[in-house]
Amino acid sequence: MASSHCFQNPPELDPACGGGEVVEDFGGQKAYVAGSAEAKAAVVLISDAFGFEAPKLREIADKVASSGYFVVVPDFLHGDPYEPSNPNPLQWLQSHDPEKAFEEAKPVIAALKEKGMPTIGAAGYCWGAKVVVELAKAREIQAVVMSHPALVTVDDIKEVKCPICVLGAEIDQFSPQELVKQFEHVLSATAVAHFVKIFPGVSHGWAVRYNDDDEAAVKSAEEAFADMTGWFDKYLK
Repeated sequence: MASSHCFQNPPELDPACGGGEVVEDFGGQKAYVAGSAEAKAAVVLISDAFGFEAPKLREIADKVASSGYFVVVPDFLHGDPYEPSNPNPLQWLQSHDPEKAFEEAKPVIAALKEKGMPTIGAAGYCWGAKVVVELAKAREIQAVVMSHPALVTVDDIKEVKCPICVLGAEIDQFSPQELVKQFEHVLSATAVAHFVKIFPGVSHGWAVRYNDDDEAAVKSAEEAFADMTGWFDKYLK
């Protein structure tokens, strides 16, 4: 079961943030998009429980786009991100099933292919990691990155079909080190290309919810970003 730990350090949402644009219909979903439509490779970036209006998430999307990708950040929470004042996070999770978002992601991927982007990766944070692992199990994409995953199980990892990068936190009751190490053990017994890393001194959410005034936190988030884009550069370009 989920815990409220996943919902700490909420961002201040801003529907107007980012250097890209919000479109009302991309593969059937409202989405934030960034990057050149002429790009040959795309990345679907999937939010944590706080949704696609989080400024740091959009900043990450813009930075991925500047690396030569077309980036789509779908609103799989449909305008209903988790509110910090919500007294029942479990109830919120039950009404926002990542497997439903996985089904909604398929038309988004199809729309990217129709736009001439046959090579597609996906990255997910926390809640979004469960969505991307489902995509990886279904052969929908060419590479995935999960940062401080939530709801992902060892059985999920056993079914992954494409190169996967797992970035875990040292302090994470949602995906503790022991679980992340199990992921690595399972992947090591398969032919699937993988990279698993546990970041020291950071907590769940560090890669997308961090304090700009905390030099160490910024450095860890930048390292996670570099690992993510390096993975995509290796398998999508």
